[in-house]
Amino acid sequence: MSLEPASQAFLAELAESGDPPMHESTPAVARMSGPILSGVSGPGPEVGSVRNLKLDGDGGSFRVRVLRPEGEPQAVLIYFHGGGWVIGDIDLQYDHLARKLTNLTNSTVVLVNYRKAPEHPFPAAIDDSFTGLAWAAEHADELAPPGAPLIVAGDSAGGNIAAVMTLRAREKAWPRIDYQVLVYPVTDCDLDRPSYHVPENQLMLRRDSMLWFWGHYLPDESARRRPDASPLRAGTHEGLPPALVYVAELDPLHDEGVAYAEALRAAGVPVALEEAEGQMHGYFQMVNILPGAETGLELVAKHVNEFVARFGEESA
Repeated sequence: MSLEPASQAFLAELAESGDPPMHESTPAVARMSGPILSGVSGPGPEVGSVRNLKLDGDGGSFRVRVLRPEGEPQAVLIYFHGGGWVIGDIDLQYDHLARKLTNLTNSTVVLVNYRKAPEHPFPAAIDDSFTGLAWAAEHADELAPPGAPLIVAGDSAGGNIAAVMTLRAREKAWPRIDYQVLVYPVTDCDLDRPSYHVPENQLMLRRDSMLWFWGHYLPDESARRRPDASPLRAGTHEGLPPALVYVAELDPLHDEGVAYAEALRAAGVPVALEEAEGQMHGYFQMVNILPGAETGLELVAKHVNEFVARFGEESA
């Protein structure tokens, strides 16, 4: 299937700007796209309350944002944003996304603004994210009714982080993560899977972009094979929480997302694998910019709400 028309128009508009591709930019220049997209996206919907906090990690402090819905939350969802571990921020388009997710799932959403590479390379993002996850688990009874499910979610590099959080939580036997949502996640450092070389997939994210992201995040290529960088390479995926893996059809990361769903399923983990037809990498965060973002959020919310309903029945 070809790229859907709104995304084609969006890419055509970007091309007219004459800006160099990301992999030819510096991180500082690449980060300038965030405020521009945020301005186009506009503010998100109202939620019950918003609270900003600062947490201390092993190597420095970082911020989290807690968004509660109106009424009683049914779950706690910790969201890790995308951006190749280099760009992205909870103040920009991810605030809009999180507000939508808060209302669609009637959950308390915790956004983690982990520190970015190259200033803070691997494992800073992972360590910060686990600190954020641990804080949410320790305060779960304040964020939702006691016994409410704890969910991790993220897109792209954030999907990578969410997957790594489940591995680390299993290793530490805490906290108990009940469900994971991985939207076109980075799951492996192998950039030679077929979807990386399909010309039609070289859109907002290209193979060259991923080389650039990995180069800033974890320059040591041998270290990229570690499971806390490439969760597909974990020795076993047994005992991990049920998952939604949501891939984009026209995406260099497509094949590794499918491979991760297959690895989870082979390990006995319940998995729903969904594919966004006609969509490119990055569409999910384009709330109020690309119509596919709304469709994607509704699909994620549907899976989360169905899981929470089953969780409540099993806990009753």
